[in-house]
Amino acid sequence: MILSQDVLAHARALGFDLAGIAPVGSPEHFDAFEAWLAAGHHGEMAYMRTRTNLRADPNQLAPGAHAIVVVGANYHAGPLPEPPPPSHGRFARYSWAADYHDAIKSALCNLDAFIRERSGRLALGRVCVDTAPFLERDFASQAGLGFIGRNTCLITPGLGSWTFLGALLVPEPLVPLSATDAGTALPVLRRASVAGCGRCTRCLDACPTGALVAPYVLDARRCISYLTIELRGLIPQELRPRMGNWVFGCDLCQEACPYNRAAPFVVRPELRPDRTRATLPLLELLSLGEDGFRARFRGTAVLRTKRRGLVRNACVAAGNWGDRTLTPILAQLLEDPEPLVRGHAAWALGRIGGIEGDRALSRAAAIETDPWVSDEISAAVDG
Repeated sequence: MILSQDVLAHARALGFDLAGIAPVGSPEHFDAFEAWLAAGHHGEMAYMRTRTNLRADPNQLAPGAHAIVVVGANYHAGPLPEPPPPSHGRFARYSWAADYHDAIKSALCNLDAFIRERSGRLALGRVCVDTAPFLERDFASQAGLGFIGRNTCLITPGLGSWTFLGALLVPEPLVPLSATDAGTALPVLRRASVAGCGRCTRCLDACPTGALVAPYVLDARRCISYLTIELRGLIPQELRPRMGNWVFGCDLCQEACPYNRAAPFVVRPELRPDRTRATLPLLELLSLGEDGFRARFRGTAVLRTKRRGLVRNACVAAGNWGDRTLTPILAQLLEDPEPLVRGHAAWALGRIGGIEGDRALSRAAAIETDPWVSDEISAAVDG
């Protein structure tokens, strides 16, 4: 018990806002995860299907582990002073700061070193930060850090859902505790069943693409975050008008959540946001070359979408804005080396309309060799 309490106290000293210990066992919601996969809700995220045996049994992920230390780091940056204009692309809050993976992984390695020093263990524990085949939210709930809400996010009363999660699997027989049991003043729950969403459906109502197809069920194929980040190919035409000006991720279901109304702001230095990254002019985004993209977003999560993905998303936002000041740059993008960019630029020009855009589409139609892009150009001309 003393070691367990000291581990959670050290996690707090490392700057984590949440900390708890769960036993190594089966995820409580693994059946729901399998049903989610069977329904195809993971879309093109094939990695979600691989190594399901490891997700079902953390002991296979970390043989010999007896306890899971789950931590959470708040990244709430607060609201913008006013709604972003449609001339700017919006970025999800988690991307306003440096990439969180490195900061959380480093702190968890520090926590593991603390435990090894106390126990005499030589082998390293297993650190999981978002990319391992591990159901973080499930074990965060088991560790008493909150409950899984209807929007599928982990929600902590008093802290909300603006939280990065990480986990450390160790062989020490730590006692299952939440930070409140260890005597630290954290706004956490002892069990996930203590609180919940009640009758609230604000998150479901707020999703413009209908990605929350039922309470606690997210169809990633319709989610703006998936469409702008995980999806590597074309964005379905029927969903493009519903994406507004989001170009990297989406915060709408979290913004609608009542638990986030009084959420505290981030204090961890590595996760403090640069609010200039909240929005960027669409003209700037559409003008990005490969070098400019890497220079502009170096060290942030935005690199994940690659230049072609971000410019694709900006084309969709441009078409939704509908302003003809973007016609010249969109016309230039009809000659972009990336078919993904050319096709979405054509869609945007079709949405915007105008003589200049029509001429650009006609010129592109005469020289385009990619069948899919040709179809996009034809649809834009006919539309």
